Amino acid sequence: MSLKVILLNGASSSGKSTLAKSLQNHIKDNKKQEYRIISIDDFLDMTINKPVYEDDVFEISHLLCQKVLNILKIGYGVIVDHVITSERIYKQLAEALKEYALIMVQVTCPLNELEKREKKRKDRYIGSAKASFEYLYPQKGYDLTLNTLELSPKECSEKICELLN
Repeated sequence: MSLKVILLNGASSSGKSTLAKSLQNHIKDNKKQEYRIISIDDFLDMTINKPVYEDDVFEISHLLCQKVLNILKIGYGVIVDHVITSERIYKQLAEALKEYALIMVQVTCPLNELEKREKKRKDRYIGSAKASFEYLYPQKGYDLTLNTLELSPKECSEKICELLN
């Protein structure tokens, strides 16, 4: 089986990080493959005191892409936990990963639920969920769209694993 990149793209507080961990374990247990998680949060100063802008993400996006490529080169699949809000960020990622199979998963839930989760987390700038919900890119063209209000992390992981064959 060729190495794959699973892109979990969704608004802030949509459940991507929880899903990424569940998916990593599910793949290991059921497919006997090792996947590493790379999150955009690892490259940004996520704080309740200031918003993160598209320019901030674009500025460090090449570092995320390089880290993904490095992990692929040593023989692991990669789960990318991202909030893509512009065409230029998406194109940068797609271009960097053009030699690899990319499974695109939109992780979503209703805006009111995103805002509720954001407040509960206490580690995000209030308004990030709404902004990323409104500007998520791309809006269409995903291999799979998962509503984390309707599906558990385990159910989401099972659906994504069906695409790994």
